[in-house]
Amino acid sequence: MSTSAQGIVERLRSILGLTPEAPVEQLKGYVEVSVDPASLRDAAAKLKAAGFDHVKSVTAVDYPDKKQIKVIYHASSMLDESLSGYVVGLATSVDRDNPTVPSLSGIWVSAEFQEREMYEFFGVNFEGHPDLRPLLLTPDLAAQRPLRKDFKVVEEDDYLKSTYEEYTSTKRWV
Repeated sequence: MSTSAQGIVERLRSILGLTPEAPVEQLKGYVEVSVDPASLRDAAAKLKAAGFDHVKSVTAVDYPDKKQIKVIYHASSMLDESLSGYVVGLATSVDRDNPTVPSLSGIWVSAEFQEREMYEFFGVNFEGHPDLRPLLLTPDLAAQRPLRKDFKVVEEDDYLKSTYEEYTSTKRWV
């Protein structure tokens, strides 16, 4: 079996049952396959059975104009040397107003904490996740979905809103 980039693409098409028209992007050592959310679990199980034994990362991209959030799992192999030089991006796009995808933490345990991050930063609901609660942020901040593009960053501007006396009254060193 070929371990060239094109060989990996053909192998992925065969494993996942993709048509020649199905979108598959490839860069050096990276191949991204897009599937619909209903096929995500099945595709992940097939990738794991084919030797992609762990998830390196899970990420999301917010597309407010398209009203979509794209969720991407980056899977690779530690046990199969012929696959270890590749990362497969298993991607799906969901409605931005109700971003729900099946959790893949039952297939790849390494996805569990990373799905929690995507939940708190993008509001993606992972159905079937065993512990979907904020991982790094306070619940109030997580509820604001801080990595969505419409999140407004509040900047500190002590010099613009305070007089010198107000500013120095809060500083112990002055």
